[in-house]
Amino acid sequence: QVQLVESGGGLVQPGGSLRLSCAASGSILSINDMGWYRQAPGKERELVAAITRGGVTNYADSVKGRFTISRDKAKNTVYLQMSSLKPEDTAVYYCNADIAVRFAYLTDVYWGQGTQVTVSS
Repeated sequence: QVQLVESGGGLVQPGGSLRLSCAASGSILSINDMGWYRQAPGKERELVAAITRGGVTNYADSVKGRFTISRDKAKNTVYLQMSSLKPEDTAVYYCNADIAVRFAYLTDVYWGQGTQVTVSS
């Protein structure tokens, strides 16, 4: 049973910082891309940041320069360091990972349960 568990969400003031973590556990052969998505009420889930196994990163335009994604491959963990937070960053943040459990060529996408991030005065 592969599981992704997020942590680190909470309430923060505009301009503040927050660090999200997501750890994958279970019978894992390998993890390819990992990422963070977010979904605000009534909105589509959108990609915030992604990172390949090789460390190549990609960010949504709205968070470039403010958020940093990183990963610890030994711990099967991905992080999202969020700085200069804005009210529009308020959303449920989900981690995502493309994981192989038996064969490297056969992967499936797994999602965490989500963690609430609220940016408000």
